[in-house]
Amino acid sequence: MKKGRVFSGARPTGKQHIGNYLGAIQNYVKLQQDYDCIYCIVDVHALTTLEDTHMLKANTHDMMLDWLAAGLDPQKSILFVQSHVPEVMELHTLLSMVTPLGWLLRVTTFKEKVKMQPHNVNYGLVGYPVLMTADIVLYKADIVPVGEDQLPHLELAREIVRRFNNIFGETFPEPQAKLTNFPMVLGLDGEKKMSKSLDNHIELAASPEETTRRIMGAFTDPARKFRNDPGHPEVCNVYSLHHFYTYLKLEEIGKQCRAAEIGCVECKRMLADNINKALAPFREKRAQLAEKYVDEVLADGARRAHAIARETMKEVREKMGLP
Repeated sequence: MKKGRVFSGARPTGKQHIGNYLGAIQNYVKLQQDYDCIYCIVDVHALTTLEDTHMLKANTHDMMLDWLAAGLDPQKSILFVQSHVPEVMELHTLLSMVTPLGWLLRVTTFKEKVKMQPHNVNYGLVGYPVLMTADIVLYKADIVPVGEDQLPHLELAREIVRRFNNIFGETFPEPQAKLTNFPMVLGLDGEKKMSKSLDNHIELAASPEETTRRIMGAFTDPARKFRNDPGHPEVCNVYSLHHFYTYLKLEEIGKQCRAAEIGCVECKRMLADNINKALAPFREKRAQLAEKYVDEVLADGARRAHAIARETMKEVREKMGLP
């Protein structure tokens, strides 16, 4: 018997990189064993910060292709695109009627987005948490996998649910956080989190040659100028990636680096070889997945999600007294 219903959504950023996999996708795959999982590509959310939408459809397709190749199973989970189930927009509107504006204006991420895009402070940006709440409760999900830094966002969703239930009667379960390990994966520049926008990433679907090329060009210990200089692996982003892909030899690599028994070139090549070995099954499966199959998965996921959404909205309208 399953332990509960999980919901999680991710913005359509296109082909996924190893930071996406280590930070979220591998957790999605594991949760399928014990929970009824609903995983959504939230394309409407993306519109709050995206001004050029010509790649939105292709990015959505690539993202789902990577999810499937990584082990998300449409027989175990509902996989779909947010805008394919329009009830979420209706619920967003109705929830906005009971959400105080002050709650939204105090959200830290809203303030951060305003600083990042002062020329585009749109209504959708302010109402983002309400749409996020609608995503979760439309499917009566009771569990949301999050890292500790995301707990404030989920608490706001819980506040909105409590307010709705207090006004109109018990309708939605209060979503509970399932704390999961979302490791910080440093990018190849060694300074910031791995990100496609910063071009410091390694795509899961990249060829072995491209993967090796990018890793060999990565920044390492800035204090190590020559091959014979002792290294400081604790400040090296390449060494940090060894934690995930060469963990059985991690201590040995650290000692060799500190003693200058191996150089940065050798360390990078070892990492590239291990990443390529780890990603080989993913890349093989991805190559086997047909374009038509992805479309079929999305269509079936939308159908199954819509069946749940339709029942939820019927209950919501009745509770709110809508004809």
